[in-house]
Amino acid sequence: MIESLGKELGVFTLLDWIIIAGYFLISLGVGICFTRRAGRSLSEYFVSGRNLPWWIIGTSMVATTFAADTPLVITGWIRTDGIWKNWFWWNFLFIHVFIVFVFARLWRRAEVITDNELIEIRYGGRPAAFLRAFKALYFSTVFNFLVMGWVTSAMAKILKVFFGFETAFAVLVCIVIAFGYTILSGLWGVVLTDFLQYFIALLGTVLLACVVLSSSDVGGYSGFINRLGSIQEHLSFFVTRWSGSSGEGFFSSDLFAFLVYVLVIWWSSHNADGGGYFIQRISSAKNERHAILGMAWFSLNHYVIRCWPWIIVALFSLMVYPSADRTNGDQEAMYVVVIKDYLGAGLKGLLFVSFLAAFMSTLTTQLNWGASYLVNDIYRRFIKNNADEKHYVVVSRFFTLALAIFAGYFAFHIKNIGKAWIFLWAMSAGLGSVLILRWFWWRINAWSEIVALGSSVLFALCLVIYSVSRGVGIELKHQVIVIPLSMACWLTVTLLTPPESEKTLVNFYKKVRPWGWWNPVREKLPELKAAPFLPVILNWLFGVGFLAFSMMGIGKLLLGFFLVGLGMVFLSLCFGALILLNIKREGFW
Repeated sequence: MIESLGKELGVFTLLDWIIIAGYFLISLGVGICFTRRAGRSLSEYFVSGRNLPWWIIGTSMVATTFAADTPLVITGWIRTDGIWKNWFWWNFLFIHVFIVFVFARLWRRAEVITDNELIEIRYGGRPAAFLRAFKALYFSTVFNFLVMGWVTSAMAKILKVFFGFETAFAVLVCIVIAFGYTILSGLWGVVLTDFLQYFIALLGTVLLACVVLSSSDVGGYSGFINRLGSIQEHLSFFVTRWSGSSGEGFFSSDLFAFLVYVLVIWWSSHNADGGGYFIQRISSAKNERHAILGMAWFSLNHYVIRCWPWIIVALFSLMVYPSADRTNGDQEAMYVVVIKDYLGAGLKGLLFVSFLAAFMSTLTTQLNWGASYLVNDIYRRFIKNNADEKHYVVVSRFFTLALAIFAGYFAFHIKNIGKAWIFLWAMSAGLGSVLILRWFWWRINAWSEIVALGSSVLFALCLVIYSVSRGVGIELKHQVIVIPLSMACWLTVTLLTPPESEKTLVNFYKKVRPWGWWNPVREKLPELKAAPFLPVILNWLFGVGFLAFSMMGIGKLLLGFFLVGLGMVFLSLCFGALILLNIKREGFW
């Protein structure tokens, strides 16, 4: 069925092809322009010489997290569960605001190329060296392949609907497109094309939402609002059902999943203190101020500006296509069906380019970031540490090619992208608490982090073995068990093993100047005054309120709940004013 749909859509107009060709030429031109500059050193290739302004950094982060899979997954979730399911990714606003006010500053002070490099600054000895190598290999391969695999799988699905390509050919096209300019220009090419790609992708999604809201099939915007009652069960922002859909009980219910999303996932994730490519962008900032503003600009875009066009289209698809018969039951692909049926010449090409832009911005980041781990944390650190900078750039380009090939392989084995998102979180669900506490508690050591990661992977694999042997699917109620088990393991090991050496801890504290429980170390450095942490916590709470009420308020307004929406927007503005007052009083900069 999808193949026949693709044949209907397979021929673009001349205008569509001009738009697509123009996009390719611009992307390739950026790659060629920055090839020489990126080839000077690893710092230029992977962190752009630490010279990027906040608006480039923030926009690049938004573009990276806006992949071709994103509107598809959101459409699938809304069609099957409802708007509330988006809390699986909305919950990260808690940690992203914390990064704005805390971790962006600390990471920029650390002056690392990769986050793994911090390991041998914060810890010492052979355990630190082992941890750095293991995390670099693990996240650049297993984790990175899964992410690149589902991103490429999503784009292949889109190409199949548009052109009727077989999956193998579609995946090959995706990989070649992304690989070309990434290998030439490194992070310079990635962030500058990200800047262009974000606005193309955002424009495409907004235009699609405007087209469907004006469609006569729902009676325009007023008709759309009136017909929301027919899909009322999909409109809830929160969940109150205490039992599962088949009466399984609380731990299989939507409410349990919602509570895990809001209360657990954001601090237990492997991205709890920033995550690899976020840290790469922060490390490339001109200074701390640009790092903080870049993260703030990302957070505003990520949660407030760009999500509602996707949700509007997903709700529209439910009204006009209650079932997913046209895509053989694939709920995620219904987003592309809307494009096929409701866009004309020019706009169809623009939407296809927006998918390409979203896909390329994410995949090129993953390629560049993964290669930075393999080169900076393994090759240069353990294999060849005395070569010139141009040698390392050549090796980086080779690793970029290798990662691209493996991404294509994994794309064949990922069918449901949303499930892959949740499984990826479970594989490192016990690591987040250590990643946060290593900045705030002097007692955390290398063994804490080794055991946290190792136990998370071990328990996740045990769940996979259990599910295969018993013939049952892994549910969230199984995956969340990883967290307390892993935390019990790493806390026990932390208390049974000695702390890091005084020299290591003092050097780390002098370089980064973190907040928290560092009294034994702070006593050695009386010249360094401890900054107050209460204003930071207040800013974090105010920032969460600002983003959450802005995001939900705009959504309520778009869905016709005007009084509730205006009230939420007003609350968000109050929280924003409190942040500005606190920053002015405390001299945050």
